[in-house]
Amino acid sequence: MANREDQSSHKPATQIVTGGRRKEWTEAVVNPPVWRASTHLYDSVADLRAGIGNNEDGRFFYGRRGSPTQWSLAEALTEMEPGAVGTMLYPSGVAAIACAMLAILKPGDEILLTDSSYDPSRNYADAFLKPMGITARYYDPLIGADIGALLTDKTKAILLESPGSLTFEVQDIPAICAMAKEARIVTFLDNTWATSRFFPALEHGVDISIVAATKYIVGHSDVMMGAATTHERYWTRLRRTAQQLGQVVSPDDAYLAARGLRTLEVRLKQHEQSALTVAHWLKDRPEVGQVLHPALAGCPGHDIWKRDFKGSSGLFSFELSQGDEKSRAAFIDALTLFGIGYSWGGFESLALPVDPGKYRTATDWMMTGALVRLHIGLEDPDDLIADLAKAFEHYNSVL
Repeated sequence: MANREDQSSHKPATQIVTGGRRKEWTEAVVNPPVWRASTHLYDSVADLRAGIGNNEDGRFFYGRRGSPTQWSLAEALTEMEPGAVGTMLYPSGVAAIACAMLAILKPGDEILLTDSSYDPSRNYADAFLKPMGITARYYDPLIGADIGALLTDKTKAILLESPGSLTFEVQDIPAICAMAKEARIVTFLDNTWATSRFFPALEHGVDISIVAATKYIVGHSDVMMGAATTHERYWTRLRRTAQQLGQVVSPDDAYLAARGLRTLEVRLKQHEQSALTVAHWLKDRPEVGQVLHPALAGCPGHDIWKRDFKGSSGLFSFELSQGDEKSRAAFIDALTLFGIGYSWGGFESLALPVDPGKYRTATDWMMTGALVRLHIGLEDPDDLIADLAKAFEHYNSVL
């Protein structure tokens, strides 16, 4: 095991394997053990008093501040994000987004959100922040540097999601962040689709990078978790807010997330390769209108994806050009290797009917066909294609 000081010189695949595995946290074993504890004991009253002011990972205080199991995972995620100083863990991706916003915003402020935002992010902004006196406005995900025209004295934050998790527009994050920095506006990015492996967010100007670790970090569809990673300027605010709101993840969940993290490199590469195989096959199907995959030329923001991203993951959508709700349901129901369910990022493939038009407020959704979102898992892509082909047969029979 290399010393922690050596981590920055390693390539990403090595960082993923070695990150967060300090000797004092692993002792003589490979994986940091599960430290289950609510109470941390002190040798003396003086030590107890001193612990109050030592608010950093690696120093015992009380179970809410974590133990080596949680600290090691947080450190590994921080080391994966160049320029970061710390990561907070949360019990879900939505909790990470919500708490990050509360760390920055106050009554009277305004936040801009991309119109392609994940529905729970929109719901939180509209149903929770609004009654607090925080205004949410939405913008075209392809706006780029023109977002400057939307900024006001009240605008204090921007939530980006790139690509959008239903419609997959790729945003010009460096341009948006440059405008935000000029106006001293904080930028959040939901980076769940790419993770820091394919898009190092802070290097591209983002202030706080957020992932639903439930997805690719965990990788096995069995743990809910979120993470927010940031640089020096916002780290203390992010940490204090999470602690004041009592945010903590269980050591058992942190252990499972860390174990999933170690295979992230190979899993992401396979998700990418298989998804591209399936996406190209779908593109040539007569039943399919447009395939919304950032690595394909027809996807909005594809040129930006080529410029900024190091790879693509397993999630994308496609349009059934002649389909309606009934035929789309028949298509999805006919699949046998694709589960029907929310989330993504696990080893299994998933299919989901999506209707992005109902969530748009700043832009119109122009596609007229029914949209299906696929997560391509770790099955053999030839088997997935055969399954999709049979589902198309059933789909054509009900048109």
